[in-house]
Amino acid sequence: MALSRSSEPVPPAVTPGDGEVLLDLADASISSGLAGRPVPPLEIRSLSESLREPGGAFVSIHVDGRLNGCIGSLGSSGPLAREVQWLARSAAFSDPRLPALRPGEFDRATIEVSVLSPLEPVSAGSRSELFDRIRPGVDGLVLNTRGRHSLFLPAVWDQLPDPDDFLDHLQRKAGLVPKPWRPDMSFERFAARVFTRDRAGRPPVPNRSDQIRNVGAPGSSCTPSELRAIETRLY
Repeated sequence: MALSRSSEPVPPAVTPGDGEVLLDLADASISSGLAGRPVPPLEIRSLSESLREPGGAFVSIHVDGRLNGCIGSLGSSGPLAREVQWLARSAAFSDPRLPALRPGEFDRATIEVSVLSPLEPVSAGSRSELFDRIRPGVDGLVLNTRGRHSLFLPAVWDQLPDPDDFLDHLQRKAGLVPKPWRPDMSFERFAARVFTRDRAGRPPVPNRSDQIRNVGAPGSSCTPSELRAIETRLY
């Protein structure tokens, strides 16, 4: 049985103006890191209420279309704006799975800030129940089992539009064998509002988090290199 519309995760109440502020903060944090300077101070009083509140976020950096860093958190003890500053710095220079950003690459980089809604538990006893209770193409998903965790942002549906493929790779990233349903698995879903800045001035990508894509669309297969890039989109 599908969940009712009223129980679906709602994208965070951050405005396009808030998104520009977050992108400015991420950009400045990375720029100062490339120059060997500390993260710039944050003027809390100048921020909107949404950016002063704690919140979860991910920052992804692509260079020439290739993922070059992705770091996030599901929540913070301080303002969302400060969290994004530090996540941007970590995504640029401290993602252990990908190379650190180099000065000559920054002008070819795309910065993506995903602001997360609170997590919502998903009760499911099988794959089919899970797929009935999430929104393919829209919901991000967290898998928890025996102290292991894996997460895919909503944007991962762009590369893995088939729910079975999506779950297989989420299980693999948690160190599990794909396909078998384990009763000790639990899931949480979330919505995200995504803000993107291409420093090379290329046209922006539409906000994928607010669109439901055709799950059966052609072109759902991925090369091994693409799948490795997809699977780095987790904490």
